[in-house]
Amino acid sequence: MSDKISVCIVGSGNWGSAIAKIVGVNCATLPQFEKCVTMYVYEEMIDGKKLTEIINTTHENVKYLPGHKLPENVVAVPDLIDACKNADILIFVVPHQFIPNFCKTLLGKIKPNAVAISLIKGFDKAEGGGIDLISHIITRHLKIPCSVLMGANLANEVAQGNFCETTIGCQDIKYAKTLRDLFQSQNFRVVVVDDSDAVEVCGALKNIVATGAGFVDGLGLGDNTKAAVIRLGLMEMVRFVDVFYPGSKLSTFFESCGVADLITTCYGGRNRRVAEAFVKTGKTIAELETEMLNGQKLQGPPTAEEVNYMLKNKGLEDKFPLFTAIHKICTNQLKVQDLIDCIRNHPEHMDEPIIVQPKL
Repeated sequence: MSDKISVCIVGSGNWGSAIAKIVGVNCATLPQFEKCVTMYVYEEMIDGKKLTEIINTTHENVKYLPGHKLPENVVAVPDLIDACKNADILIFVVPHQFIPNFCKTLLGKIKPNAVAISLIKGFDKAEGGGIDLISHIITRHLKIPCSVLMGANLANEVAQGNFCETTIGCQDIKYAKTLRDLFQSQNFRVVVVDDSDAVEVCGALKNIVATGAGFVDGLGLGDNTKAAVIRLGLMEMVRFVDVFYPGSKLSTFFESCGVADLITTCYGGRNRRVAEAFVKTGKTIAELETEMLNGQKLQGPPTAEEVNYMLKNKGLEDKFPLFTAIHKICTNQLKVQDLIDCIRNHPEHMDEPIIVQPKL
């Protein structure tokens, strides 16, 4: 990296704009960072004006984060290459479906010693079966290291400055302090761990569980049932990481990226809201995404599909009945009323019916 570290935020949706408030302030005040932060913005027309021009003149993303001022040193750029070409740190915060094409566009057009960090909660399908972590795609295509940031971080609450925690998964310790300094603020506290795959997997899987929690809300089954779905969802998250990413640490699930993010997303956030509306309105997931999310993308149902793709290939659907049921409900293979029947005999209920706990 150069003496002054230049930063680009790749994406300007709700979460990208919220994190720009923190990153912009830190780059303006900390001596190790270049003051100007570029932010790639997909150009749209809002009331006859370009969104980038609105952001750069009013310092507000009126479409995706209305009512919140962005730091004046955050500059909206409509061209992806122009935004990224001089950056030492690339912060990726776009829907995960866009990453492969973004990487193809940026290959050879960024600094060779740049580093990336992904704030993207989702998977991609790997060729020939299985799933691909977004950080792995970025590293593989751009030939640069990629860390991850995941946590109980609902974008609007972060933008409001409400206190919260987050987790950075960073495999190479030499980047840990720089990344922590870039994101940490008085009300956004960062813990850095070296278990980046588990951090990222938590960030994706919790959206599946939140979709299930929304189904429970839509059915009016109450907090006891919702708590059971959250607990079984956490157990399936742990099992999934243990099966497909062996060597990860159980302690990671007790960081903000794990149980905290899971709880937050199951009580707030778009996946829970849309899933609840899916039950109450009878409309499709696609219709509700268009009606309710103002251009934002839903992550729970496509992530459930990608996970099911892997489980089916490995013959493991019955070991993950909650994940499997949520996918089948989203794709109309099951009725939402069948959700509880699918988890009534969950392996967590059957394999170890009696647990003898050691004394403290």
